[in-house]
Amino acid sequence: MHDFGVFPFGKKVKPVVQADRSPKNVFILGVYASAVHARWLGADEKIRVSALAVASEPEIFWRGDCAESIINEIPVPDPLGKLAPAAPQLNGPSGRSLDNEYLSPLGMSRSDVWLSDIYPYAHINDNQRAAIEREYLPYLEEYDLPKPTLQPAPTSGPSEERREEIWDEFVQSQAAILVLLGDKPIEWFFSHLEPQYQKLSDFGKEAESYGQIHSFKIRGRQLGVLPLVHPRQASRLGASSAEWAELHQIWKTDVAAKLIIK
Repeated sequence: MHDFGVFPFGKKVKPVVQADRSPKNVFILGVYASAVHARWLGADEKIRVSALAVASEPEIFWRGDCAESIINEIPVPDPLGKLAPAAPQLNGPSGRSLDNEYLSPLGMSRSDVWLSDIYPYAHINDNQRAAIEREYLPYLEEYDLPKPTLQPAPTSGPSEERREEIWDEFVQSQAAILVLLGDKPIEWFFSHLEPQYQKLSDFGKEAESYGQIHSFKIRGRQLGVLPLVHPRQASRLGASSAEWAELHQIWKTDVAAKLIIK
């Protein structure tokens, strides 16, 4: 069994994949799974880390529900304080964005789509790594804490084997529409099927061209491709492009409902 890593305080990193494997008309491809984030309070009740990744999402494109019950299952030595849910906006933002910025405008629900990620497990970014090194690693030996082994956030695409797994999953879904969320699913997956498309702007970066369905015949299959911004852009989560966010808002209000994809 593949080892995807270990979170601080010992939860194993697990793959997060589509649970409902019944046929769907739409297949949505993201980048990588997120995690459940906790606020780590010291024994003095002072915040040690405001948002520490401590467990895999319970479902793909998780919306942040039940965070407290997941976090309550994670043991913390008494001298090191306790874990509580991070601020609500820090758990499940991509899942809420999926519902509000993509599915709802298209007149769809979770039951209508098959969700997938290029990397179906959580990774660690620079801020998380720094917090772990500062607040967690110094106590590793004293309290016999599990050593965190999360993989760093990917900076390059997956292996050919993983790309073929994604294609096989798309075929299994029986979807007619492939939705690509942002540059990375295009660069790291779709460009290996259609090399002239390397990034989102290759499909157009104007209100008239953004968010349209493009027809392709790939490996003997006729399919529509709907390239859209990453949820970070659509919901302005952290660093994002105002230009792409505005294009998506125009699409959301003026275009999405006219796309007949069910």
